[in-house]
Amino acid sequence: MTEKAIFAAGCFWHVEEAFSKVSGVTSTRVGYTGGESPNPTYEEVCSGKTGHAESVEVEYDGSKVSYDQLLDAFWKMHDPTTVNRQGPDMGEQYRSAIFYLTPEQRAAAFASKERLERSGRLGKRSVVTQIMPAKTFFGAEDYHQKYFQKGGRFGCRSCRTGL
Repeated sequence: MTEKAIFAAGCFWHVEEAFSKVSGVTSTRVGYTGGESPNPTYEEVCSGKTGHAESVEVEYDGSKVSYDQLLDAFWKMHDPTTVNRQGPDMGEQYRSAIFYLTPEQRAAAFASKERLERSGRLGKRSVVTQIMPAKTFFGAEDYHQKYFQKGGRFGCRSCRTGL
């Protein structure tokens, strides 16, 4: 049985690529969520006026990978201590967020965030990741889907700087 999860951690190309390599993930789709504008375009989201974040919808086989394992991957693939920024990519659309779909995901996300903060891995920096109920997920334009698999050479600024 496949389940879904939605995460935002900066440029969605990088996040999609990272999640696609997690064993048990069956598919990924980049898009926009968390804002108020219906059917946003990439240009609208980049304007910072929609409230949406560049996000990735992850479908996974819960018998092969747990939501907690996805959360662990999420924390490792970006810097959850920067507000509206990942590397040189700045703006609300690049925020760190977990969009939960069930009460169980909500509880797991908060527990995982607390474990990360207590771990000492981040030093004295605080986790600023938003944990909020999922809203409508709007799939991004086709040219954004599986960008690196299609041979995207340029990548986002965060991808080029190694975040």
